[in-house]
Amino acid sequence: MSKFISCVTLFVGVLLTLPSFAAAVPGKGTIAQGAKTLVPADPSPCLMMTPGSKVLQPKDLYSASGKLVVSASYYTGLDTNGATQFCFITPEGFVNPTMHVKPGDLFTLNLTNRVPLGTVMETVKTACGESVVLDSSLNLHFHGTLVSPACQADDVVDTVINSGDTFQFNIAIPSDEPPGMYWYHPHLHGLAENALLGGGSGVFIVDGLENFQTQVSGLPSRVLVMRDANTVGASLPPGSTDPYGKVVPTWDISLNNVPLNYIAGVDMESPVVEMKVGQPELWRVVNAGADSVLDFQIIYDGKPQPLTIVALDGVPTSSQDGTRIGKPIVKSTIPMLPGNRAEFIVTPPGPHVAKAVMQTLTIDTGPAGDSDPSRTLAQIVTSRTGTALPLLPVAKATWPQRFEGLEVAPVTTKRKLYFSEVISNPADPSSPTDFFITVDGAKPVKFAMGLAPAIVTNNGVVEEWTIENHSPELHAFHIHQIHFKLEQLNGQPVTAKDAQFYDDYPIPGWTGSGPYPSIKVKMDFRSPTIVGDFVYHCHILGHEDNGMMAVIRVLPHN
Repeated sequence: MSKFISCVTLFVGVLLTLPSFAAAVPGKGTIAQGAKTLVPADPSPCLMMTPGSKVLQPKDLYSASGKLVVSASYYTGLDTNGATQFCFITPEGFVNPTMHVKPGDLFTLNLTNRVPLGTVMETVKTACGESVVLDSSLNLHFHGTLVSPACQADDVVDTVINSGDTFQFNIAIPSDEPPGMYWYHPHLHGLAENALLGGGSGVFIVDGLENFQTQVSGLPSRVLVMRDANTVGASLPPGSTDPYGKVVPTWDISLNNVPLNYIAGVDMESPVVEMKVGQPELWRVVNAGADSVLDFQIIYDGKPQPLTIVALDGVPTSSQDGTRIGKPIVKSTIPMLPGNRAEFIVTPPGPHVAKAVMQTLTIDTGPAGDSDPSRTLAQIVTSRTGTALPLLPVAKATWPQRFEGLEVAPVTTKRKLYFSEVISNPADPSSPTDFFITVDGAKPVKFAMGLAPAIVTNNGVVEEWTIENHSPELHAFHIHQIHFKLEQLNGQPVTAKDAQFYDDYPIPGWTGSGPYPSIKVKMDFRSPTIVGDFVYHCHILGHEDNGMMAVIRVLPHN
């Protein structure tokens, strides 16, 4: 049976007051200070479900008359296993809501940080929010969106929202924003992994996919958020086989907050996805995990099902050629890094299917990587009514798309970057690992707030980047504010089916001999929206928090 723990009424604790440094003159974007913060509570104010529960939908919030205005607070609490949780809750009690906008809309979010006051980590020179970073501080990234990196928009370089602060985001959605699935999550360096493992994330959708992919017009639309967390029952090393024959994962998994925990010797009930008999659906899936890599399949009686993919990473597939007519691609397996999104049509199992599941295959992350074994993510059942889902509208007119013309645009600059990692103290193999992403020819440097940009370019240009992996584990290349078109894998051209636009792509670990694994991508810096400083990094957030990130500065057009 599902269990929903509501927000503020059950969130008990001691009220804290902020020290004098937090009462300084508010920085840009901070509209109030000194709000009440609360000690983590058990039960948690965040959404909790019991194992084996039916998968429910996050609350949908829609823009109207060109605006979406949302107020939310960021809370923390303890789940039933004592693990720390984080979540965003609106005054109405909606937990991690799905926020819908349209191209050209203005999105305003008034976000209050109600996490209890932490300790000082560092002081930074920032013009956005506070200048003191606490281990309870917060900012917010709107992953995949092609919006401004300026303060009060998608600025993760400078924004600091301390405990008790209310900060206002005012984000103009570009008129050429591709329709599809994006998401939001905290992105303060050094704290991002912990926030994501705690569940602090939600979905952000630019509506209008049905206009570019008419196959989804009128279909029910299902949002599925996969998150990871610290394992509940792990007493053996990740990757080992327990006495019951199960591979020990590095991280547990949940689906729309229904947990699928690893506990040795216990077969946990899978989350239940209920579909209406005979009714195809659009599934909008995000890997909102901090570290887990997934390889997604739907299997009916042991047979992987063809999935009609209509969008990847928020961009309708094969839609940027100027025709504005998307072309679906069909695959039976969809690799999903932390941060990836996939939108595809699913036909429910028929009456003769005995077992229908969604699962992830085993991922080889390299000898230094995490253990991401094959697991059943959910069981799929049918009923006469199914789960209540919003219906997509009937298709209407399309609009100009952000990446049109990139295929024939001349490349102005070619760059090579690479991932690498080293043990911080070679004399002590148990010491922490330092992670780097480096422009070829430069010295590897761990990211820190205030570092100068590693790359400076100009608005209006198109670049070609080759990114190599010099380390023994998989890394995930992600860049903010733009997407890239995949051109080559390991020096070989990709097929038309795979030459899509992404904001997050895997590079396998190096074996120690032979060529480095690599991708070659075309980077689109032509939009004036993206002028400013933003980051690129590995989206395995344990790597990012430990240094694998850098800043790029886009100067105004010459």
